[in-house]
Amino acid sequence: MALREYLTTEVGEDWVDGLISRREAIQRLVLLGMSVPSASALLAACAAEVPASPSVSASPAASVAATDAPSSAAAASATPGRSPASPVAGEAITFAGPRGQLQGFFASGAATNGAMLVIHENRGLTDHIRSVASRLAGDGYPALAIDLLSEEGGTAALGGEGNVPPVLAAASTDRLVGDMRAGLDELARRVPGAKLGITGFCFGGGMVWTLLDAGEPRLAAAIPFYGPAPSDADFSGDKAAVLGVYAELDTRVNASRETAAAALQAAGLTHEIKTYPGVDHAFFNDTGGRYDATQAAAAYADVLAWLDRHLAG
Repeated sequence: MALREYLTTEVGEDWVDGLISRREAIQRLVLLGMSVPSASALLAACAAEVPASPSVSASPAASVAATDAPSSAAAASATPGRSPASPVAGEAITFAGPRGQLQGFFASGAATNGAMLVIHENRGLTDHIRSVASRLAGDGYPALAIDLLSEEGGTAALGGEGNVPPVLAAASTDRLVGDMRAGLDELARRVPGAKLGITGFCFGGGMVWTLLDAGEPRLAAAIPFYGPAPSDADFSGDKAAVLGVYAELDTRVNASRETAAAALQAAGLTHEIKTYPGVDHAFFNDTGGRYDATQAAAAYADVLAWLDRHLAG
């Protein structure tokens, strides 16, 4: 799914779910380059796709794809070995990027098991994304949440989350990949010798798949949360162990799930594709309307288990 298409349909889903008003949805779609009639038609199409009552996906609610590696069976059935620790404080930072200074939020706890790059949703670098970095750092994985809107002065400079998607949609893949690679450079500088990993959410999950598609051999682990994978993905230049996180009711993103699994299989990467039952897109975001505390906790436990297995040491 193309980035602009993904961002426009996400606006439609937010409106259908009552997270934004119709007026706000139309405004956001116009900012994304649609005419008012086209925006109205998209909203009508999104509304028509909503079933009369919630339906259960035919996809399994547990792991739906496994790796070729001998450890795959253990990975799919493993019980997380530890409880999450308390988040740690972090700080706003700037660092060098390929087109100028980049902004981010960095958190580092007492322990260092590896280091994580965190990629934000289509709302930009928010407090929620900062909290993810703080949680990872508290659990032994220093984390840098990068602001992919740095070239525009940062997320806060855009004056509201509705102004963020059009900027992201206009950014070239080369720019976004270059900024993420600069984030890995900064992590390597701040946490010398640590294995590097990446996670991202919604748009950010798609960016994780995009960086893998671009070939990034420094990554030891990657955890995209419900992000669309490129239709012609090629992960042959990677070494990362990939945990793909999906939501059972998120049919839009789930349409690319099998494509991602096939590309991981073809590349011979250690991987697991896990679909969480009864939840929808963005179920991990505790500031959003689709948040599910039970499945978010389960997903985070799986994240820690995956990182402990593939990034620590």
